[in-house]
Formats: sequence, C-alpha cells, structure tokens
Amino acid sequence: MSVVESLADELAKDTIAAAEKLGDEDLIREVAKVLAATSTTSEEAFMTSIRVRLAERRARRYLEGRLGQSD
Repeated sequence: MSVVESLADELAKDTIAAAEKLGDEDLIREVAKVLAATSTTSEEAFMTSIRVRLAERRARRYLEGRLGQSD
C-alpha cells in the first residue's frame, strides 16, 4: 500500500467513525471536498477507501442477518 493509500485509508476510518458519532453523513463529502481542493489523488484514494469500507460493513451485516435467520 502506498503512502497516499495508507494515509487516505486512516483518514477514511477516522471520518466514518466521526460521521457515526456526530450523526452526520455529510461529513464524508465535506472531508472529500477539502482533500480535492489540495490533492485529487488523495481524494480519490480516500473515497475508494470509504466505498470499500462501507460496502464491506453492509455486506457483513447482511451476512450476519442471514446467519441469524438460520438459527
């Protein structure tokens, strides 16, 4: 993983956690906008990490729900 990807992923984790804590999903877009103003490369890596992490979370919840139905 490159430095850009590592930093963007850490920021993505922190931003997701902050958005949940604050109850503000717009925070992700706002942080992405700040990144885009200075580095489109960082913004793209950040958004990729956001999408991957949120998709994994949704898929995991779905899987857990299905497993819970089989009990």
